[in-house]
Amino acid sequence: MALKATIFKANLQIADMERHYYQDHALTLARHPSETDERMMVRLLAFALHAHETMEFGQGMTDDDEADLWQKDLTGAIELWIDVGIPDEKLIRKACGRANQVAVYCYGGRVADMWFTQHETQFKRQKNLTIINLPTETTQALAALAQRSMNLQCTIQDGQVWLSDGEASVTVDRVVLKTASTGFS
Repeated sequence: MALKATIFKANLQIADMERHYYQDHALTLARHPSETDERMMVRLLAFALHAHETMEFGQGMTDDDEADLWQKDLTGAIELWIDVGIPDEKLIRKACGRANQVAVYCYGGRVADMWFTQHETQFKRQKNLTIINLPTETTQALAALAQRSMNLQCTIQDGQVWLSDGEASVTVDRVVLKTASTGFS
């Protein structure tokens, strides 16, 4: 018998002063049996950082033809493709060919650093690719916020990001490893 996904509910209040985006989102996250709280919370963080009315969660963990998150226009064209973790370089290249912009939020300490170093030459060729590394301390603190039912506030201001559940607050450190040269938003 196959294990089923665990359902998490998140009420996410976003105050993004940089993009002038102020919205509440009632989100349902299906955590795959092999997904950790850490990875799920990085997906939630990526949603908050790029929130848009057409942003949605994909099946990226189980389907190579889908992103972990993506934003499509009314014609179905992919405007933004977001992957979380350490995706295969070939899949990133494929995503860069399908989407206007691609963002990868990697984490995992030394493993993420070695992954980036190993593929840096190939990544440089992708003009629409941005790669952001999240330090282990940040992703572990995010994982500590995970609950089956969450009320979270995300504040983005002056390059700083904070995620809070009302009791605990996480300052999200981000290291930009590669920036898209085609106007990432």
